[in-house]
Amino acid sequence: MALSDDVLIEKSKQGDLDAFEQLVRRYENKIYNICYRFMGNHADASDLAQETFIRLYKALPKFRGESGFMTWLYRICGNVCRDELRRQQRRQKVFLDESSNGPVLSASIRSQDLLPEEMLERQELKLMIQSCMNSLSEDHRLILILREIQGLSYEELAEVLDCTLGTVKSRLSRARLALKEIISAEPELLSTGYRHKKKGRV
Repeated sequence: MALSDDVLIEKSKQGDLDAFEQLVRRYENKIYNICYRFMGNHADASDLAQETFIRLYKALPKFRGESGFMTWLYRICGNVCRDELRRQQRRQKVFLDESSNGPVLSASIRSQDLLPEEMLERQELKLMIQSCMNSLSEDHRLILILREIQGLSYEELAEVLDCTLGTVKSRLSRARLALKEIISAEPELLSTGYRHKKKGRV
């Protein structure tokens, strides 16, 4: 039977690397997805996921269970992503993923159900949406990822972002509006999305 997070955390605090590796395996996909959607490319996502777990290992002795472990881990991940984004912005570099492999914003359609031209359209749509996400501020990007993709509740968001429920709701509303405005400014994106909707694919 799989050990609970609490047991693995306590074992990890005592230096049990096997227990820590189990924690990593349990959450690595979720963390990678957050990093990928935040940064928009696989190279950064892999590096930042690794950095998240390094910070987690160093911070575990301070974890007292006052919040849920996953919520606490998301907070660490969010801080790692924002730190990297700020470093990249200071260097005035922009990274956009040129590959459609791996997770890109939701829509789980099996590729074998799509014709080749539909697969190409879907890949283009995903890349355009990811590009729009990359245009958002770091705060708006993070809250949309955690809410719309990871499915966190308002209460969990308040814990992760260390703010009130009212702040969560207003920030989420502004983030959705900002993304809507960016998407509205992309006629090609709207056209592609409409074609998918007509086919019943979105």
